Amino acid sequence: MATDLVEIDQDQPSVEAVERAAIALRRGEIVAIPTDSLYTLVADPFNLHAVGRVFAAKGREPHRSLPLLVSDFLMAEDLVKELPARFYLLARRFWPGPLTIIVPASAKIPLKVTGNTGRLGLRQSRSRVAQALIDWLGQPLIATSANVSGQPTCRTGIEVFGTMDGRVDLVLDGGACVGQGSTTIDITEPYWRLVREGSIPEKELAEFLKGT
Repeated sequence: MATDLVEIDQDQPSVEAVERAAIALRRGEIVAIPTDSLYTLVADPFNLHAVGRVFAAKGREPHRSLPLLVSDFLMAEDLVKELPARFYLLARRFWPGPLTIIVPASAKIPLKVTGNTGRLGLRQSRSRVAQALIDWLGQPLIATSANVSGQPTCRTGIEVFGTMDGRVDLVLDGGACVGQGSTTIDITEPYWRLVREGSIPEKELAEFLKGT
């Protein structure tokens, strides 16, 4: 499989580049895009072949879930069995932004996407590229770090191309991405739990959620 590279402006993504990537995603392909949380692999979560290809591309263990990017609260509500009040507090404060919130997945999400856990990570990105793709397709997208599992996440399109050539179908090269990646918080239990600290520090979350 040859990997294509297409340049894109992160702030003003061209219609042509977005359309090319969206059509690839609809075909079940994997696309790497620049986001506010470094480079990310995106794919169709409802296409089980595409889901399997994401796991294979990253060398990711099948018991680890794949986070999804959504466009807004309404799209998130449609993907979740039930949303705790804590979800709305966090989403209103930190979305769009680098916070992935783990919630109970609805039956419409393939179990394979959740790593057979029934839990799902959701995030609304500030990325105009990501938002344009979600708007074009009218659905959420798998969004997992652009790297081979255990290796650092790629910060430039060229780095993604060099690392994942032959593993993904298309790289949208928007130059460099800065940041520490997204913070992940699990709110599926009565007490929230930090899964991974990224751009949003645990201390800030603890202060914000104090008393909830």
